This record gives sequence, structure tokens and C-alpha cells, in this order.
Amino acid sequence: QVQLVESGGGLVQAGGSLRLSCAASGRTFSMHAMGWFRQAPGKEREFVAVISWSGASTVYGDSVKGRFTISRDSAKNTVYLQMNSLKPEDTAVYYCAADAGSGSYFAYHYDYWGQGTQVTVSS
Repeated sequence: QVQLVESGGGLVQAGGSLRLSCAASGRTFSMHAMGWFRQAPGKEREFVAVISWSGASTVYGDSVKGRFTISRDSAKNTVYLQMNSLKPEDTAVYYCAADAGSGSYFAYHYDYWGQGTQVTVSS
């Protein structure tokens, strides 16, 4: 069992930065790939980024590539999403998720989800 709690969301102006954190409980955190997804009102949940259980491999969605960075600290059972050069279209609820497999673009692959944190980017 893995429980996930996101934090770090808020209101920021376009061009600014935020760092999201996802604190995980459970002894098997280090064995899970971790992903970030987001969902804007009226839209489907969108893949943002994923990091392998070892941290050696990362993949990003096209809309955030070059601006966002995913990382993990297994000693702290925490995964991060550093978001730079934020745009109004990045406004969404951001969710972290844990995958007992190798990680995926697809939300249905993930076994555990946090409750989400709101990110709002003003123009």
C-alpha cells in the first residue's frame, strides 16, 4: 500500500516557477515508478512526467518538455516536479501517482493516486 500527498501548488504569474512535492508512505515506494498528471476543468487527465523507480529514467509530455523536471529522493520518500516558465495553460490540478510497474503515459497503469494540488497561472 502506498499513500501519496501532494503539496506546493498555488497561484503564480506567467513565467514564474513552482515546485510540487509528493510525499509517499509505504515501504515499497522505492520500487514504484512515479508519475505526475494534471487535469484542467472540462479536460481529460493529461500525462506530465514519469520517473523510474531508480530515478535513472524520465519521460515528459510534449507540452512541458524543457520546462518541467521530475526528480525523486528515495531517502525522503518524495518525488518532485519543478515547473519553470509557467504558462496560463499549465493551470490544472496536479496529481502524483505510483506505478508498481515501469511507469507509463497512461493513467490506468497507476496503482495509487494522491488527492491533487491546484496550480493556477495568471497571465
